[in-house]
Amino acid sequence: MLTPNLTRPFTALEHAGNWGADLPLRLFLAWEFFESGLEKFNGNNWFADLQGSFPFPFDLLPAGLNWQLSMWAELICPLLLLLGLGTRLASAVLMVVTVVAIAAVHWPSEWSSLAELGRGYAITDQGFGNFKLPLIYLVALLPLLLKGAGRLSLDHWLWRRH
Repeated sequence: MLTPNLTRPFTALEHAGNWGADLPLRLFLAWEFFESGLEKFNGNNWFADLQGSFPFPFDLLPAGLNWQLSMWAELICPLLLLLGLGTRLASAVLMVVTVVAIAAVHWPSEWSSLAELGRGYAITDQGFGNFKLPLIYLVALLPLLLKGAGRLSLDHWLWRRH
């Protein structure tokens, strides 16, 4: 059995975790997605080159509309994550954006075995895809989708007030 002297630090960590364990995820994801949205805001639409790679129903939309949807999702949802406001909805939207990005940009165009597909689990594309980083984003968004923003958030504050 652990003595109180050994469990005290873990109790303090648990208390801190109850308040802010989600905060690093929110900050990391907000930075990454906002940076991507800002690049789109300041850049030129290159979605027309890969419109055929978009999954349904996005393949039916014009490239310009997909560009706008992606850009504004990547600008607004990170701000919501940062504030912890509408965290589950913002996480779900960013997960959709990420899945579309994986399908259209990061998934290998051809693969015939799991070993070949596994070569795409990389940060840089060397002809085999590069879905590692977007997959990390999906995994990081999952706890926010399932549990919400935690106590250091506007979601929690609004929930307690009503």
